[in-house]
Amino acid sequence: MKRVGFLKGIVVFIMLLSSSVAFAQNYQLHTVYIYSFIRYVQWPTIEGDFVIGVVGDSPIIEHLKKMASAKKAGSRDIIIKEFASSANVTPTDILFVSKGASDSFGDIKSKVNTTNTLLITETEGLGMEGSAINFVERNSKLAFELNRHAVEEAGLKVSTELTRLAIII
Repeated sequence: MKRVGFLKGIVVFIMLLSSSVAFAQNYQLHTVYIYSFIRYVQWPTIEGDFVIGVVGDSPIIEHLKKMASAKKAGSRDIIIKEFASSANVTPTDILFVSKGASDSFGDIKSKVNTTNTLLITETEGLGMEGSAINFVERNSKLAFELNRHAVEEAGLKVSTELTRLAIII
């Protein structure tokens, strides 16, 4: 009887571990997409460091920091800024809003609306609410929605290569 309970515990542990590994790998893919967005989005100002902000606690922070230590945005160094809440948000080139901070999306959007910030989210429905890019899962794969109006509102331009890969909303 104890052996059956022990085996069930091991099976549950392995299932939880494999789901967390898949989740972590997903954020690694998010980071690859975000780095690609740097190349396929045109910002009006090209001075100083390229700043990527993250609102809320997210596993993506670790992956973004690794990417920033190894890559550049053209000739610009990439800096990762962490914002604990919407109250702390300052202008960045890219702002990633974690799922945990998505309840504050309206406040965050109003803070960066006119700052040439590419606003990226990962919560179903936020693309329609004004996020420029919203990560979604489609057919068990990571995809992204592109809100052209939100991109234009931020004063940014997106290449046709990026629009071909996106779900346009």
